[in-house]
Amino acid sequence: MTPRTPIARSEFILGGQKSGKSRRAELLARQWLQASPDHRALLIATGQPWDDEMRERIARHQRDRAERVPGLATLEEPRDLAGALARHADARTLIVVDCLTLWVTNWLMPLGADLSDVEVNRALALDFQGQCALFSEAIQGSAGPVVVVGNEIGLGVIPLGREVRAFVDALGGVNQRVAEVCERVTLVVAGVGLCLKGA
Repeated sequence: MTPRTPIARSEFILGGQKSGKSRRAELLARQWLQASPDHRALLIATGQPWDDEMRERIARHQRDRAERVPGLATLEEPRDLAGALARHADARTLIVVDCLTLWVTNWLMPLGADLSDVEVNRALALDFQGQCALFSEAIQGSAGPVVVVGNEIGLGVIPLGREVRAFVDALGGVNQRVAEVCERVTLVVAGVGLCLKGA
């Protein structure tokens, strides 16, 4: 990405683990902040500190972001992305959502839920479908630019286990839905962005 890359009204950045997708989102946020002293940038983080390794990972990401994009504020919101987006959307504010995959995990595989219970799974799926619709509407209705970061995990082998297959299916559906409403879709592989949709 060059410094002259225009900021899309909404962009969905997809990629594998450590592909450079979050780095691209940070570059867009830095470019937005540099464009005007009136501009602000907000990262809505969906990760939760489930264990020591995740706590350290989150802390490392926070340190790295503070160095790369000092003006990027952070809001931790693991579930209510639509509400957070609606509350903070502003014509002068670029919002980065990182990441969509953890958001899906937080909804469909919440800590403490009995995922072997069919009724629990059905209720989670129903609630989640409503949240997906609200989030899609929030992206489309945002007054300022929105950058959504997510994982593309459907390119590997077929996963073992009913729950994992259901998760891969759900994430694939969410990715398609978000890609449909975003103005630009970018696939990042080895740090290189390939535009799949939009200029």
